[in-house]
Amino acid sequence: MKIAFIGLGNMGGGMAANLIKAGHAVRAFDLSEDALAHARNNGCETFADAAEAVHGVDAVVTMLPNGAIVKSVYQDSVIGKAPAGAVLLDCSTIDVATAKTVIAEAEAAGYAMVDAPVSGGIAAANGGTLTFMVGGTDEAFKRASKVLESMGKAVIHAGAAGAGQTAKICNNMLLAIHMIGTAEAMRMAERLGLDPQKFYEISSQSSGMNWSLNTYTPMPGVGAASPADNDYQGGFATALMLKDLRLAMAAAEEAGAAVPLGSRAAALYEDFAGAGHGGLDFSAIIKTY
Repeated sequence: MKIAFIGLGNMGGGMAANLIKAGHAVRAFDLSEDALAHARNNGCETFADAAEAVHGVDAVVTMLPNGAIVKSVYQDSVIGKAPAGAVLLDCSTIDVATAKTVIAEAEAAGYAMVDAPVSGGIAAANGGTLTFMVGGTDEAFKRASKVLESMGKAVIHAGAAGAGQTAKICNNMLLAIHMIGTAEAMRMAERLGLDPQKFYEISSQSSGMNWSLNTYTPMPGVGAASPADNDYQGGFATALMLKDLRLAMAAAEEAGAAVPLGSRAAALYEDFAGAGHGGLDFSAIIKTY
């Protein structure tokens, strides 16, 4: 399959490389010359213009920073430029409303399109073990799955257009909440004189078990290996968690959903990022305790 890939950042670069490994031909575009050079080293054909990259392809995958850029790229460089039979996949994490708008515009122009944000981070992007949460019609999902399966371990149809983004921001709001709760509990146990490793051994096998504790332990030298053991470098940056929480708060307000814990988590990450820690893994929130 011939696939255009637009957006070769920390996530997109690894994803494009896995499409090559799966035997697809990838036509890549990014504004960064370094990203393009890396893509060429991985076997991609690179282009200086996104509209040129989508010529003659069977599918277009985008991995872009925000909704405004996604909308601009599709309106200016993809819709009407890619072949009418191409399936379009936006893997960016953006607001639900923009995702629905872009898909509606693509469908009006005759394309099948899905929103397919990811879970798993840079390591999973490089390893081809991402989870994709997909919104779109049954037909679009079926076609998109053939592309997504080359980049992930799980491809789940969440529902209609925008459902993938809804699943992503709700999932990451929950992740932020239980990471903060895990950090609080671990520090409290320590202050009360309990060995943090013993707390981990007990809680990770008791009713307090959760992914942040069991798999991504936020305290260095305790429990599972995680970015905490590398001075909170790598992993999922605080700035990216904050971006997702802002999207979640905007969606909650639009939907009239009560999210008091989500709101508090967003406020805590706003403060943490504002103190200069946006580049640290989101588990570094434990430093505030």
